[in-house]
Amino acid sequence: MSSRPTPQFRVRRVVTSREGGASVAPYDSFNLGDHVGDDPVAVEANRRRLAERIGLDRDHLIWMEQIHGRNVSVVDGPRDTAVPATDALVTKVPGLALTVLSADCVPVLLSDDEAGVIAAVHAGRVGARIGIVPRVLDAMVALGARTDRIGGFLGPAASGRRYEVPAAMQADVEKVLPGSATRTTKGTPGLDLRAGIRRQLLDAGISGVAEDPRCTIEDRTLFSHRREATTGRLAAVIWMDTG
Repeated sequence: MSSRPTPQFRVRRVVTSREGGASVAPYDSFNLGDHVGDDPVAVEANRRRLAERIGLDRDHLIWMEQIHGRNVSVVDGPRDTAVPATDALVTKVPGLALTVLSADCVPVLLSDDEAGVIAAVHAGRVGARIGIVPRVLDAMVALGARTDRIGGFLGPAASGRRYEVPAAMQADVEKVLPGSATRTTKGTPGLDLRAGIRRQLLDAGISGVAEDPRCTIEDRTLFSHRREATTGRLAAVIWMDTG
């Protein structure tokens, strides 16, 4: 009888909250977004604090210039600037922490622990609708991952009970991302992007999907652009240790 090989890599994941940083209102206080109007000195202090807390050098935290598209970038070494114009990062290099920023969109973290291939994805309504997630799976497979070994994690995001959209927008997203249409607590059309992405991942054959169920709109320990138009950004981070 054969047994599944022990993974060579230990995959780590972290999701930040808005507490414990250097930023002042309305970005208080652990804002990690450098594109929202916050003091750059405070943002850099927060990013350095994140790197220190997870035990990595600052340039091993890999950031994206997120554009709500479906570009996927493969990263093979440290960087001191964000990867331009992309919404997903993929690597097979241990010690590189792939980071996705969000404040209602869905942060998706993926890994094939056996092959040592990981990904971080910014999946907002636009990106999810135009197929960012399938593109990331293709990129992971090209680096040696196997779909049936990939596991997924969906971070905090706007919940279907709070994410109110026009009926036409709901129908448009549901057509290409089945399972995302819902009703809000007000009885109005809504979107549950995590439900749609979960179904998309499972239909693609990945091994399983875990989820942080918190709603960014409801939970005031998290940033939410829909609740407060001027606000900071959370980070969802994935990286590999060897051993």
